[in-house]
Amino acid sequence: MKTINKILVMMAIPLLLISCAPKTAGGEESALTGISSKEKKMKTVHLNKEEFLKKVVNYEKNPTEWIYLGDKPAIIDFYADWCGPCKAVAPVLEELAAEYEGKIYIYKVDTENEQELASVFGIRSIPTLIFVPMGENPQMIQGALPKANLKEAIESVLLKKK
Repeated sequence: MKTINKILVMMAIPLLLISCAPKTAGGEESALTGISSKEKKMKTVHLNKEEFLKKVVNYEKNPTEWIYLGDKPAIIDFYADWCGPCKAVAPVLEELAAEYEGKIYIYKVDTENEQELASVFGIRSIPTLIFVPMGENPQMIQGALPKANLKEAIESVLLKKK
């Protein structure tokens, strides 16, 4: 029993160090992570209903037809703050937003705050990702996918690279 407790304590120490790491100011690197605060700047875009209607699709004006309003392909992440798989996929989406900056948008919709949007799009499980290619109908997937699978989907569905 003592051995198990020691192992658990040893596993918890790195987590405590990371979670207690001091916040850095203006672009300084964190000693523990080596990531500057500028690099941590979010690249995903959080949308409320009003912004969604302007940037993605105005389903109130065109209730029977999908007319994407963006100028680049997009991924829409329907998530909730309390959702474990959503929390797991969030940093991956941030990385992808940075990697594909200028090529695609990655939007986030909080289903707790935007229940109407979740209802309109039939979101029953989170995370749900909607891939929105240019000039085509959107494609929906559910669950937290690994980064490699998301990159593959971005390349083939959104950017049409084979």
